[in-house]
Amino acid sequence: MTAVAQETGSAIRPFRVDVPDDALTDLRRRIDATRWPTGELVPDREQGVQLATMQELARYWTTEYDWRRCEAKLNALPQFVTEIDGVDVHFIHVRSPHADALPLIMTHGWPGSVVELLETVGPLTDPPAHGGRAEDAFHLVLPSLPGYGFSGEPTELGWNSPRVGQAWAELMRRLGYPRYVAQGGDVGAGVTDAMGRQAPEGLLGIHLNLLVTALAGPLSGDTEQERAALESIKTFQASGFAYFLEQATRPQTIGYALLDSPVALAAWMLDHDTDSYYKISRAFVDGQPAGNLTRDHVLDNITLYWLTGTGASAARSYWEDFGVAATAAAAGQARPEVSVPVGFTTFPGEIWRTPRSWAEQSYRTLAYFNEVDRGGHFAAWEEPDLFTAEVRAAFRPLRAPQVPEPRR
Repeated sequence: MTAVAQETGSAIRPFRVDVPDDALTDLRRRIDATRWPTGELVPDREQGVQLATMQELARYWTTEYDWRRCEAKLNALPQFVTEIDGVDVHFIHVRSPHADALPLIMTHGWPGSVVELLETVGPLTDPPAHGGRAEDAFHLVLPSLPGYGFSGEPTELGWNSPRVGQAWAELMRRLGYPRYVAQGGDVGAGVTDAMGRQAPEGLLGIHLNLLVTALAGPLSGDTEQERAALESIKTFQASGFAYFLEQATRPQTIGYALLDSPVALAAWMLDHDTDSYYKISRAFVDGQPAGNLTRDHVLDNITLYWLTGTGASAARSYWEDFGVAATAAAAGQARPEVSVPVGFTTFPGEIWRTPRSWAEQSYRTLAYFNEVDRGGHFAAWEEPDLFTAEVRAAFRPLRAPQVPEPRR
């Protein structure tokens, strides 16, 4: 417990994952009892997640996959829970062995979890052990979004990305970090963008790998890159938007399936974007993973959602940010500009490849931009080394000579 937590009564409690055997037995029983649809009538994902992919995923899930391996990996890291604004927030907190490390809070997205960030923990906190430099080290905080994973489920309305951003600022304060940076992709990019606009005391800068402002528009379409990005957004909204629309408008409805059938949950989570779907499909059907998107790692994430029963509560985060009420409340309201330095990395397999011009239009304080040659929507998961290099580069100019250790 930090000194701050002791003073305020906001305890930081140790956390450990301990899934009962009965829960894993029930998971396998439900997978075996799946009622399968007939196969799709097209040769691709145009009608949705393909039957061969799901049947191979289910076979591997029940015969070869081992949740205990993921559980041990999580329990090897320092995990904690603290209550913020009525919600228990789970987080991993790994302090770097290097005294001058820069505190970093990094936020996952949907259909992700802290699992998608685990491969970056070592390289970010102890660069010399992974071929890097000590001066690039971070003290790392990886929270689970409210309603996701091991975090508590909100019991009242209003937990949108800005509110989560405020909670993250409070979390860093409780940990005793007076200066820190923030990073996020997908839903995490929305949270991190909100933090940049809120500019809480101590936030030095942010880094993003998804341009969340692109869906709000309008953005220019003058160059070839800009027109290609606009076309990608149009394609996504025309044929890949089903999960987004359902979760933004009827999260409770889809929640019944996500909580009752592991295979339905897995199919829903795989049907996110074309690039990551085909990469994951090849990992199961052909045994050819793209980067770190292996069968085991993909199932670690899906199994986490199943065991924590967070399919519906995670889906509600889209309703909070993009539902009718949220859209109406935001209509006509100008958001404050981001006042802290912004770093942005474009990964080629992302839903839309953000051109530099769009990043500049969205963030007047853009201080770092790079377009890399591999990786997709789950950048930290798929290409952890490349992702780590980008985070280091984006935040390198913001480092202070000395960053105090968190108080204990």
